[in-house]
Amino acid sequence: MAADLAELKARAARLRELHTGDLLVLPNAWDAASAVVVSEAGFPAVATTSAAVAAVLGHPDGEKAPWEEMFAAAGRVARAVPVPVTVDAEAGYGMAPHELVGRLLDIGAVGCNLEDTDHRAGGLTEAGAQAQWLAEVRSAADDAGVPIVVNARVDTFLPPSGLTGPSRLTEAVRRGRLYLEAGADCVYPIGVRDRSDIATLVEELPGPVNGNTGEHLDLAALRELGVARVSFGPRFHRAAMSDLRVAVEKLLA
Repeated sequence: MAADLAELKARAARLRELHTGDLLVLPNAWDAASAVVVSEAGFPAVATTSAAVAAVLGHPDGEKAPWEEMFAAAGRVARAVPVPVTVDAEAGYGMAPHELVGRLLDIGAVGCNLEDTDHRAGGLTEAGAQAQWLAEVRSAADDAGVPIVVNARVDTFLPPSGLTGPSRLTEAVRRGRLYLEAGADCVYPIGVRDRSDIATLVEELPGPVNGNTGEHLDLAALRELGVARVSFGPRFHRAAMSDLRVAVEKLLA
């Protein structure tokens, strides 16, 4: 285990506490170096992004990268910073709950994103089955003695869900409630861009909501709406790669 049990418990408690105060802003990291930049800038926690980590490893997102490589990368992040680290664990890589929790703790992580996209069959995992799985993850964390913070991602607003129009919001609320009842600490309806949709989710869900910034949703707006946590996914990695492309292309000019 990368850190002793007492330290992991303290970091998990700190990460959970951060969801109940001021807006928790997580500019996602993809390796040890980017994690250090985030931590040294003063952010109280570090989150990884599966899309960027997979890209660095030479794989597309969506559980296409070997989980061993993804966890090794996340472990380097956790060892590089003195703050709590939460890992984008995609849909759990097919692991049993106790295995998933054990491997997260082994690398020093005290939180995770778990999404309800079914990367094998396509579409969304059946809501009841996902809620049961999240409940088992919560139970496994309890058994391990570390209150891992579970951010349950709801993917109804993403095109692969097959949902359109108002049904995306209705299903997001239904799933979010199920996941919170199952023991998730936060609900992440990824891809929400409409102010009224995120306002409804904050009002209807009895727990913290993770949002994303967008054209009409800056940090001030999300804070005003009552969002508890904001993450940026691979945005900063893509910006860094864009800057690199511009810089190296200038060398050829």
